[in-house]
Amino acid sequence: MNINFSLLKELVGIYGPASNEKTIREYITKEIKDYVDEIEIDSLGNLIARKKGNGKKIMISAHMDQIGLMVIDIDEKGFLRFTNVGGISPFISISQKVVFENGTVGIIYHEPVDDISKLKLSNMYIDIGAFSKEEAEKKVSIGDICIYKTEFEENENVVFTSYLDDRVGCFIAIEAIKKINNPINDLYFVFSTQEEVGLRGAKTAAYKIDPDIGIALDVTAHGDTPKAKRFAVGLNKGAAIKVKDNSIICHPKIRELLVNIAKENEIPYQMEVLEFGGTDSGAIHVTKEGVPSGVISIPTRYVHSTVEMASKNDIINCLKLLIKFLESEINI
Repeated sequence: MNINFSLLKELVGIYGPASNEKTIREYITKEIKDYVDEIEIDSLGNLIARKKGNGKKIMISAHMDQIGLMVIDIDEKGFLRFTNVGGISPFISISQKVVFENGTVGIIYHEPVDDISKLKLSNMYIDIGAFSKEEAEKKVSIGDICIYKTEFEENENVVFTSYLDDRVGCFIAIEAIKKINNPINDLYFVFSTQEEVGLRGAKTAAYKIDPDIGIALDVTAHGDTPKAKRFAVGLNKGAAIKVKDNSIICHPKIRELLVNIAKENEIPYQMEVLEFGGTDSGAIHVTKEGVPSGVISIPTRYVHSTVEMASKNDIINCLKLLIKFLESEINI
């Protein structure tokens, strides 16, 4: 299967933290507009793209938003204090570069601490190279959000970059939109907002669409690095079919169908039982009277860091599994 990984490189590099997804939404809209029948932006900023079919109404959701850091104060010397937007680790953030929407770049560092293991975000600051509050305020305002600034890298096996979570899910959704020409089912591809702060966009989109079936596309954790916590998911072992996480126990019929499709089409797969976290499916499956839902997960190392890593083969196999699922006649 031909996949253009240069598109993924573009996607991970576009600014779009939770609540400020406008730029990434506009990029995705341009990328898919010639391949769908309808496009709508809802009141929470979700991008909803429909490929019409006569079968089941299926909502496929991948979130556009990124984790980030929001400025809460600027001191007299021009240093920025911040809070998290989504799951930010103080230890991963030390000495990392960040960039604001207007292009202002800064460095995250911390005050002297006696015990580094007790480091908190409240002990940290962003240095944008300003020497006074007045100078800093010309570039950054209270409430502005910055994101990690890193480069996309790849080799023949993997891609590694910040924000695979969940731009790789968006990438798979975009590729599926382009490759499915005559859909059997009625497909609603949702590029959702504010997943990182509580699955908010998927909740409102699912209420509006009222789907028969929900599928989330998102990253998951790994258990294949030295002394990693026991977890039967690793890179280059296939698409991960979720059993559960903290937001959902996936519908058994959806899970079984995904497994059967993988087997029938010789698509490598692995079963995912995640003891934390959640995806858009957590919001979709409890919408209205309930929506049978599942998740196709992309195994990813170092999630919520500046060097998230995923296998190219796994990404391709997740795409294959999604397309075969969406092209199936589903009776649930």
